[in-house]
Amino acid sequence: MTDLLDFARGPALQAAMAIFVLGVFWRLGSLFFLPHVLRKTPSREGAAPPFIAASGEFIRRMMVKKEYASRTAFSFFNGWTFHIGLAIIVFGLAGHIMFFKRLIGLSWPNLPSNFIFLIAVITLASLAAALVHRLTSPVLKMISTLDDYITWTVTAVPVITGLAATMHLGARYETLLALHILSICVLLIWFPFGKLMHAFLVFITRGETGVQLSERGVKL
Repeated sequence: MTDLLDFARGPALQAAMAIFVLGVFWRLGSLFFLPHVLRKTPSREGAAPPFIAASGEFIRRMMVKKEYASRTAFSFFNGWTFHIGLAIIVFGLAGHIMFFKRLIGLSWPNLPSNFIFLIAVITLASLAAALVHRLTSPVLKMISTLDDYITWTVTAVPVITGLAATMHLGARYETLLALHILSICVLLIWFPFGKLMHAFLVFITRGETGVQLSERGVKL
């Protein structure tokens, strides 16, 4: 199984990272170079500067409006749970930090392994809850596409394989580690072409919305 591990952290990871970088630049480039419709109406007097308007809209979207709190509470808090959990796992595990150091030359203190393990379990439970909610909510189930389920799968499987490798569950550690790295490769390849791309696009789309609303004098 050493050959599988060498392949996973060698050619497979290199190819996946290349596709990830090129795909992200392609998506962002295709967005920025789209022909834009010029606004024919002047901005309202006293409109906030674009950066302030964009930042304000981004922050506003991070909060729950009280009118919808009872209906969106689960999605809001569960969404924060697995997003923060994934960030802690990616940037807090010692092995991941070593990878970033080799890749970009930067490192930072790692978090305790037991803490990362606990966060991974919570994150996986949160992802499972999100899937159950999508499958049982009539509205979510109706508007869900194949993209949603693929995106959920490629996000959850690295967490599952990472936990399995940590616990040495089901196979030799080298095999489990190889499967974990390969699952990350699949995530990187899918990232630019599925809904995971919102990690980049969310700043652009919400910022643009905030600027337009400010220029038109919309009160929120």
